[in-house]
Amino acid sequence: MTLQALDLCCVRGERRLFKGLSLSLEAGQALRVRGANGSGKTTLLRTLAGLAHAEAGEVRWQGRSIAACRDEYHSQMIYLGHAAAVKDELLAWENLVYAARLQGRTLDRRAAEQSLAALGLGRAAQLPARSLSQGQRKRLALARLHGAEGEAAPLWILDEPFNALDQDAVTALCATLDRHFARGGMLLYTTHTDLALNPAQALELNLDRVTAPAPPAATKAAVRPTAGVAPPDAAP
Repeated sequence: MTLQALDLCCVRGERRLFKGLSLSLEAGQALRVRGANGSGKTTLLRTLAGLAHAEAGEVRWQGRSIAACRDEYHSQMIYLGHAAAVKDELLAWENLVYAARLQGRTLDRRAAEQSLAALGLGRAAQLPARSLSQGQRKRLALARLHGAEGEAAPLWILDEPFNALDQDAVTALCATLDRHFARGGMLLYTTHTDLALNPAQALELNLDRVTAPAPPAATKAAVRPTAGVAPPDAAP
């Protein structure tokens, strides 16, 4: 199980964010993307999720371009961005059932309510999403991860997942992520919070070190292990 980025170049507006970026993520690994505001963290995550197009380069899943296996890739990946992607007109538990259905999974009401309870939203299960606070909406979106445990979604791409969470929710999310790693799951994420996660190998990519004129090989200097063995080369 491998996610690869090969010689990516990403542009926002008229500004090139980075060029020659290559990386590889394997089963059980977690890659934290760091960088200053405007360095391209969200753009990179959206590109790796297949939600934004790179100016150049390619993203591969299991050795195939994600453009050639788009539906298969999206069924095996969960992306959660900055904004809590919830439907205001649906009840909290209905949001989880709906999100699972979009991925081709089946989630019943009881399982949805259990996922909400795990994130401290048990009493909000019957409330419409529009009535929830920003913190509750964030937890509702993250409850998708709990509901996907044990399912065929090995890759999780999360943009600032710990924002707007209280300590209990942070603890619950960390436990969910650790169970994901234990099953061989992969995580690509951004966060300003230093947390004790337990993947088989923790990696870090600092976009501030990936300058626009840098060659692909320079990316290896920007990706470093924070736990475990050395990161694999991102070879085609």
